[in-house]
Amino acid sequence: MRETFYSNGKLLLSGEYLVLDGALALAVPTRFGQSMIVKPQEKPGILWQSYEADGRLWFQANFAPDAIYSGLKQNGVAGRLLDILQAAHRANPDLLQRGYAIRTQVNFPREWGLGTSSTLINNIADWFGIDAFMLLWNSFGGSGYDIACARHDQAVLYRRGENHPQVTPVVFKPNFAQHLYFVFLNRKQDSKAAIAHYKTIAPTKKAEAVNAVNHLTAELCSASDLSAFSHALEAHEELLAALLNLTPVKQSLFPDFNGSVKSLGAWGGDFVLAVSEEDPTLYFRKKGYETILRYSEMVK
Repeated sequence: MRETFYSNGKLLLSGEYLVLDGALALAVPTRFGQSMIVKPQEKPGILWQSYEADGRLWFQANFAPDAIYSGLKQNGVAGRLLDILQAAHRANPDLLQRGYAIRTQVNFPREWGLGTSSTLINNIADWFGIDAFMLLWNSFGGSGYDIACARHDQAVLYRRGENHPQVTPVVFKPNFAQHLYFVFLNRKQDSKAAIAHYKTIAPTKKAEAVNAVNHLTAELCSASDLSAFSHALEAHEELLAALLNLTPVKQSLFPDFNGSVKSLGAWGGDFVLAVSEEDPTLYFRKKGYETILRYSEMVK
């Protein structure tokens, strides 16, 4: 009998980087995500096929049972997928008693950075019947906020804990949502490289920044109007810019923009959140950024 799984993509509105050190973060699940269909097959092992949003096959691999059971290592995409399957098998050794054909498909361009890996890990965890956060930490690593988004259909306040995260679903439906836009910066950011840079920062500086971000996250959640929300976004950008010694995205790319712009996730790529009282689509397109989504088009 075939099984079907689906996980939501993610966007981190506050707490980027610092969520790794226990900062309170506001994250939202997206209308985009990844499906996974699992079918039993007579041949032992796993036939894996992954498809783009347009239906094109972009990855295929055959994993013999021994590759999963023995902890064999591979390089590239196959190696990363094998790491996840091996970690899942260690957590539940009883599942892979037969062969399977697996098809995954995202419904968004993979370069958008909305969680190709986190949605995959959450789907595999659901298939194996194991804890998705533990599977993440035993394979890919990361804060886990993306797993929280994969598993929830509403915004969450997320804090990484010692053994298990604190995930609090919240109603985040601002009455000014029509003034919020997501703009793709035409490149996918390497989050691992960005995190490696972040880890070189002194712990005392991080601790101070965590306290400040906790307050700013609360301000974003409670903002009653566009002005208060924009103020908290801008304060967050200034704080992270000073901590990371990087230039805020508005200053570097959109200095003449009439509104606020905040980086989301790893700075320098993926999406930014733009706040504008007027539709900024024409502005960004003139700058060469064609992918602009309204809040309601992106967020569940």
